[in-house]
Amino acid sequence: MEIGIFQAIVMGFVQGMTEFLPISSRAHLIMVPWVFGWPDPGLTFDVALHVGTLAALLIYFYKDWIRLAGSALKLLRGDTRDPDARLAFHIIMATIPAAVAGVFLGSLDNELGTPKVIGVALIVVSLLMRGAEVVGKRKTELLDMSLPDALTVGFAQAIALIPGVSRSGITITAGLFRGLTRKAAAQYSFLLSAPIVAGAVGKTMFDIAEKGVPEADVPAFVVGIITSAFFGFISIAGLMRYLQTRSTFVFIAYRMGLGILLLALS
Repeated sequence: MEIGIFQAIVMGFVQGMTEFLPISSRAHLIMVPWVFGWPDPGLTFDVALHVGTLAALLIYFYKDWIRLAGSALKLLRGDTRDPDARLAFHIIMATIPAAVAGVFLGSLDNELGTPKVIGVALIVVSLLMRGAEVVGKRKTELLDMSLPDALTVGFAQAIALIPGVSRSGITITAGLFRGLTRKAAAQYSFLLSAPIVAGAVGKTMFDIAEKGVPEADVPAFVVGIITSAFFGFISIAGLMRYLQTRSTFVFIAYRMGLGILLLALS
């Protein structure tokens, strides 16, 4: 199926803006083609969009990645006293639950990607986000996290396999429940997502390598990647700044409204 440039721009915008906001990119990527009456662009194009947002994630936090990479040598020597080495260790350990879930339950995304399931997931997680805002102490900064804090967020990330949950939504919520500040919860959520997204993208690209991309779709793929990367960067920067002084209540209200709408339509 040939993908048009306009469709690539729209889908790239949607992926970029919703991948990092706690409102479920998967829900929006399913909804938008339905609203416009477009056929499913396919798994290959979906991977292309994730390549763009992964690039945005790597670029925005490039200083953190360089610092964490340098701390990897300390980890190899068994030194976890350095704050950056501890953070790198936390990311590695907390990535395991989602990686295992992805291997054994990766098909959940296709099986559960219905409006009813997405609507319920949007509403349930919005209620959890509300609870986290109410009871979270918001005192722990990123480098002060404990291993239980990190693992709690890691197990929460595994739940994001269910469409409508939102990777950033459930991990930020878990971080707030563990007492992290909103900024620390968001930053750790984004740093933690990079390995699992990169692994998923790499695996899927390997799976579809034999088929390749139709020559007619190459321009749309390039446009989709660039668009999702551009708006993904804007989304990360905007959310990090927003959460320094504001709560997640606007996203809670949006998720609740969207979930109710999807349930009504389904």
